[in-house]
Amino acid sequence: MSANTMQADDTALNGLIDLERYPIDQLDGERGRALIEQCREQLGEDGCVVLKGFVPDEALTRLERETERLSPEAHYNQTETNPYNSDGDPSLPASHPKNRFGDRTNGFVAGDRIDADTIIRQVYSHAGFQRFIARVVDMEEIHQYADPLADLVVNVLREGCQHPWHYDTNEFIVTMMTRQSQGGGRFEYAPGIRSPEGENFEGVEKVIDGDRSQIKSLDLQPGDLQIFFGRYSLHRVTPVEGDRERHTVIFAYAKEPGFIGRPERAKRIFGRMAPVHERLMEEGMQRSDSLAD
Repeated sequence: MSANTMQADDTALNGLIDLERYPIDQLDGERGRALIEQCREQLGEDGCVVLKGFVPDEALTRLERETERLSPEAHYNQTETNPYNSDGDPSLPASHPKNRFGDRTNGFVAGDRIDADTIIRQVYSHAGFQRFIARVVDMEEIHQYADPLADLVVNVLREGCQHPWHYDTNEFIVTMMTRQSQGGGRFEYAPGIRSPEGENFEGVEKVIDGDRSQIKSLDLQPGDLQIFFGRYSLHRVTPVEGDRERHTVIFAYAKEPGFIGRPERAKRIFGRMAPVHERLMEEGMQRSDSLAD
C-alpha cells in the first residue's frame, strides 16, 4: 500500500472514530502501541475489552439513525436454544448443557440487507480498522466473513427480547452499541469457561444453574466498542425492558479467509440461508476445531 493510499485510508476514519482518544491510525507510534498493549492486557485477563466512547457523539447520532432505519429489516424469531445452537442429545442427562434450552427472542438484520454506502459497512471493511482489530487480537491479519448473512449484522432487541447463554461461532467478535434500551439488556459473560482443549460442561452447567461466581456484567453504552472472545466465553444478553429498542452492530471477522457459518445456524438466526449455505448443505463442511457450535 502506497503512502498516499495509507493517508487516504486513515483520513477516512476522521469523524467516525475518536482518533484523539484512540489513535488507531497511528498504531506504530508510541500512543498507538500503548493502546494496543492496554487492550491486549485486558483481553488476556478476561477475554473482553471495552473502549468507551470509541465513536464521537456526532458520528454516533448518524449511526443511531442508520440502525434505526435498518431495524425493520430484522428477522425476529422466538425459539428455544441451548448454548451451542444445536439440537439436544437424548443420550445425555436432562441437566447436561446440551439439553438446557432457554428462550431466545431477538432480531437480526442480515449482512445482505446492509448496503455498501452505510457507515457501519464502511467501518467494517475499512483496512485501518481491521489492522487495529488484528493487532489487538494478536493476529497477522484478519479477514471479513465470506458469509453474506453473518459478516455484518445489526442485533435488534425489543421489550422482552433476550439472548440466553451461548457461544459465538467465530473465535472473537467485535461489537458496537448504537442504542441502549431503557432497562435490562445487560451483557453478562463467563470468561474463558471453555477452550479448544475441552468444553468444561460441568462449569457451563453451574452457570446455567445460577452460579454467578465466574460471571462478569458490562454496562455498555452507545458508542462503546467491544472486542470479545465469544467462542470461549459463555455469554448472554438479559431481557430488554421498556419500549426503546437495543441496537448493537456486530462486525464479524475470521483469522482465515473464506469463513462461512454453518447452514443450520443461518437458518436459525436469519430465518433463511444464502446460496452459499445451500451449497454447503450439499457438500458438507469441516470446522478447524472440535468444539460444539
